[in-house]
Amino acid sequence: MSTTNQSQFEDFLPLMAEKLGGDGLIEELCNGFRLLMDADKGVITFDSLKKNSSVLGLDHMSDDDLMSMVREGDFDGDGALNQMEFCVLMFRLSPDLMAESEFLLEEALEQEFDGFRY
Repeated sequence: MSTTNQSQFEDFLPLMAEKLGGDGLIEELCNGFRLLMDADKGVITFDSLKKNSSVLGLDHMSDDDLMSMVREGDFDGDGALNQMEFCVLMFRLSPDLMAESEFLLEEALEQEFDGFRY
């Protein structure tokens, strides 16, 4: 029997969304962003993520994992995560929340265009 060193990830974003609602979830994501950001630069850098990751229980992540996380969310290519990039990344890393948001989007579009005829 082989074993792996993969960490167990438990996705709490859907539960947080259910308990806090949309605005509350965004507020908590913004609080998480502020915990991880470089206060002088106002963005999350590799160094600030490495320095502050233990606050969120991410201290087991390797430097490569942390760098990959920054790269994955860095849409504007500046080597750091602004608040919007961080929030989008957190949603993307939550498969259940992404599935739920796709369902809600489809439902909203159906309601918006209900009765619309060409």
